[in-house]
Amino acid sequence: MAEPAISPDISLTQDESFVATSHRGLTYPLGERTPAVGEAIAVARGVHWVRIPMDGPLDHINCWLVADGDATTIVDTGLNVDPSVEAWRALFAVEPLASAPPHRVICTHFHPDHIGLAGWLGRKFDAPIWMTRGEWLMGRLLTADVRDAVPDEQIAFWRAAGWDDEQVAAASAKGFGQFRRMVAQMPLGYRRIVDGEELAIGDATWRVVVGSGHCPEHACLWNAGDGVLIAGDQVLPRISSNVSLGVSEPEADPLGEWLASIEKLLQLPDDLLVLPAHGAPFTGLHVRLAALRDEHRKRLDILAEHLVEPRRAVDCFGRMFRRTITGDMLGLATGETLAHLRRLEVEGRAVREVRDGAWWYRGVG
Repeated sequence: MAEPAISPDISLTQDESFVATSHRGLTYPLGERTPAVGEAIAVARGVHWVRIPMDGPLDHINCWLVADGDATTIVDTGLNVDPSVEAWRALFAVEPLASAPPHRVICTHFHPDHIGLAGWLGRKFDAPIWMTRGEWLMGRLLTADVRDAVPDEQIAFWRAAGWDDEQVAAASAKGFGQFRRMVAQMPLGYRRIVDGEELAIGDATWRVVVGSGHCPEHACLWNAGDGVLIAGDQVLPRISSNVSLGVSEPEADPLGEWLASIEKLLQLPDDLLVLPAHGAPFTGLHVRLAALRDEHRKRLDILAEHLVEPRRAVDCFGRMFRRTITGDMLGLATGETLAHLRRLEVEGRAVREVRDGAWWYRGVG
């Protein structure tokens, strides 16, 4: 298996934000208990929690085993690295997988910690992959990109954000197309899921609830009957998922989509048991969504005040984050800062000017 590598667009491989958001008001029904490698913990009727190890600050991804008759539906998979593979092999020998093997793999979104082993599991158990179209296509696109040299468009994007020669050279030295090294070969076909669709998994019904901003078409799964929400990275208990503007869609408004998705998820019941991709299961959905919304809104206001003079993305790090931005954090910080600057632009609170290839933002009003 390949060793994990940092992508030139780090937002594709990391979900951690730089600003801890409030998790006050949340309840963790399982307390400090977490599954060990090779252990599955029952968290709701027909749902088991497993943790797959991964490198980096996130440490793990939570995956979910959902009872499906005499089989199991797996939700999310982990990276295509040896520790993750060995963790799954250990799980195959214990319940529920020992007596109810996988026959379907649902991936909440295309990031490699979520789809990295989908192809491997699918081939091993003849289990189709179920995803939204936007996430499937992004995953297929990035695994098919085999370039090693960083494209000129990516370098121009870094320059637009204000990167200097040393930063560009350091990022370029890492190469491009690292995404495919963390993802096992994907099949040619998949089963599409869409927002609002009701999936029969065992004797339960799970509604697909699509959010956006962290990625194009993230699928959450809501079991209204049992009061459970498999949230992926759309709602995390202690950190805010990275919301980045990237080179693939530089005129997008990912933060606007993220904020709209929060309002959409606030329409779900507040008392759901939320099963996140990182961290522990919790209750207090509305409190958490409000904290995520308010933290981003606060950063927008701080950033707008900072734009009394024209500034580039790199000039805004001190207002956006509570840590010094260096090394591998640079790509993630750049994407998130640009997403906030773009939202200010869309809201009419800032204008952008291009000077010698750099994007300069100035506050309005």
